[in-house]
Amino acid sequence: MQKSVSKTQSGVKIHFTGGVQKQNIVKMVENCATGQCECMSDETKAKVKNMKVEGSDGNVELNLEGGVSVEEIEAALERSKVIN
Repeated sequence: MQKSVSKTQSGVKIHFTGGVQKQNIVKMVENCATGQCECMSDETKAKVKNMKVEGSDGNVELNLEGGVSVEEIEAALERSKVIN
């Protein structure tokens, strides 16, 4: 699985390609939304206003709205147990 993180006007976009299942990204978002994820610091979580998953297996985009930085999200992805 390849991941690319980029800044958008409203936050940060993560583009997953290759061996990625949309279901896993949805699970990661659900874990974050319910406070069950350990990948983001509480400070970073507080900055995220909305998360939206689009695409299909092999080509999934996750859009995070809010004042988060590319660096914060890259660090969170490294710690994610769902996708690593």
